[in-house]
Parts: sequence; C-alpha cells; structure tokens
Amino acid sequence: MTGPTPTASGATPTEAGALATDASRLLEVSDLQVGFDIGPATVPAVRGVSFTLEERDGLALVGESGSGKTVTARTIMGILRCPPGRVTGGQVRFRGEDLLRLPESRRRTYRGTRISMIFQEALAALNPVLPVGYQIGELFRFHQGSSRRQARRQAIEAMSLVQIPHAARRAGDYPHQFSGGMRQRVVIAMALALRPDLVIADEPTTALDVTIQAQVMELLQQLLEQEGMSLLLITHDLGVAAYATSRIAVMYAGRIVETGPLGEVYPAPAHPYTYGLMESIRGRERESRTLHAIPGAPPDLTQLGPGCPFAPRCPRAVALCREVEPPLDPVGSAGSGRASACHFAAEILAEGVLEVRG
Repeated sequence: MTGPTPTASGATPTEAGALATDASRLLEVSDLQVGFDIGPATVPAVRGVSFTLEERDGLALVGESGSGKTVTARTIMGILRCPPGRVTGGQVRFRGEDLLRLPESRRRTYRGTRISMIFQEALAALNPVLPVGYQIGELFRFHQGSSRRQARRQAIEAMSLVQIPHAARRAGDYPHQFSGGMRQRVVIAMALALRPDLVIADEPTTALDVTIQAQVMELLQQLLEQEGMSLLLITHDLGVAAYATSRIAVMYAGRIVETGPLGEVYPAPAHPYTYGLMESIRGRERESRTLHAIPGAPPDLTQLGPGCPFAPRCPRAVALCREVEPPLDPVGSAGSGRASACHFAAEILAEGVLEVRG
C-alpha cells in the first residue's frame, strides 16, 4: 500500500488514534493486518483494514467469500484461531482500549457483555445436546453469577424478546427441535442477552429463505434500535446490507476498496468492483433479465502482485493498475466520508458509468 488507509469516516489511522478519546467513538480498527501461517509462508488474509463505528451506528462489511470479512470480525471478537491465524499489525480499539494488547482473561470479560457475535450457522453455534434455555442461561450464570433458577427466568425473557412463541415451554427444547428461523432467533437472543454495546452479525441470514431473512433482519434491527446497540454486519448480500445499516465498506482481497454512506455508494459507486456488485443486482431489473457477473475469480492471496488485486477482472485496468496498488483515498465532496482504492475513482464517480479503457 502506498499511503495511510482512511477509516470508514475518512480519517487515516493516525487521525483515528488521535480521536480515540472521543466518547462517541465506540470501535476503531486501524491498519489491521492478519495472516495465516501455511507452511513456511504467511498468507495475508486482512491487509491494512481501517474503519470506525460510533454509538448506535451501523456498518456493513460486504464482499465475495474469501475477501477477509469474517477474519476481520473474528479478530475483533478475539476468537481468531491462532495458529494458523496471526495478527501481524494494527490496532482494534474499543472505547479507546486496544483489545489486541489485552490478555485472554481480560478479553473473555468483553465477549458477551460488551461485544457479542451472531454466527452464520445457528445449528453449528448451538450445542446439540443441551436445551437452548440452558445455553442462554449459561451467559447469566457465568457473567452475572445468577443462580440456575434466575438464569432460567432470564433465558425465558431473552427468548420472549426475540419473539419465540411459548418461550417458557420451549426453553427446555433442543436445537434440532427448532426451525432454521427459530434457531437463528435463539442465537440472536444469546447475542443480545447481556445488552452489549456492539453486535457483530456474521452472515446472520445465509441459511434462511427470503421471507424468513426479512423477518429476522427486521427483528434484529428493532432490537438494536430499542437497546441502543451498534451493529457490524458481515454479509455478501447487498440487499441485507441496505436494510440493516447506514454505511458500507466493500472488501476485496483482504482490504477495503470502497467505503461511504450507503445511500451514496449504492447509486453511484466509485470503484469498479463495487460497480460490478451493483450491476449484478440491477441486471435482474432489466427487460432482458440477464444477470450480470464479474468475470474471473478472486485472486490467490499467496500470489498477490504489486498492482491492484482487482486489475485482472477490471474492464478499466491499464498498465498503472497492474504495477501500483492504489491507496484508499477520499473521493467525492469534502466531508462525505467516501473513499475508494482506485486510480480512476474520481472519474468513475463523476461519470456515473464504468467506461472501459483500452
């Protein structure tokens, strides 16, 4: 990378560190770098990711599978499997405190109480041999010292909060006795049970049909607003991102390539990759019903060259793109919070269309 990487609000890591005492600054990720040790080599999975989250804020990290979204989330949560994963640089500040420097015993006190996570596969996230009420109640027993009787009552209240019918009776049921949508509600109940400040939702609706997806996301959004929590949403579904958050950060090959207010990025992307993602949705609205697809495949992270990782798939790529990786620089009007990692970002934004270069 050729320069400091702005955060989602447009600040560089140096500026973000200076703002760490801002009371409204809930989470600051600055120049985060994570690699996986595979044999003698370290594969860079997250490459200089920076963004911020304010109180009662919502940010969506979107991109194809393998772009580094989940690795970023797990690193923030402190559940990255090490080895083979390894943080090689950067900071993750929560209310000004760098989580990466805390001992594991201290990190454990954050999980569930101040930062919680909704996992992608509800069935895999739940213990199949324990009743769901017991599993939710365990949070209250471990973090608050509740008795078994108190924990059961609190678990039933949490299940009622996420609108699980007959919560008192169903608290004794096992995960396999719930439908996919209800299991996801159980996982949401666990994530929100202790009223954390930040909820990380990792593809929370992937395994659900469209109707249930809408119900679950509507419920989650209502609860977050009701409890005043912030949301970091990990998703590849641009529709889900639009429904649940106000800002977006698009990831590709381990780094953020475009970020800004969702209402500005969606109608007028400033990066060819974001443009391609949006066209894959707009294709469904055309008379021909032709589904647009981005040609090629995501890059092999073990074989990254010096240029832009998206260049082999980009219709606008020129020699410069294959030689120099563009930094994530501010783009658009001053104060808009928009940034793009493309040599032609300003032109693309001004044109409103992706013009192919020879």
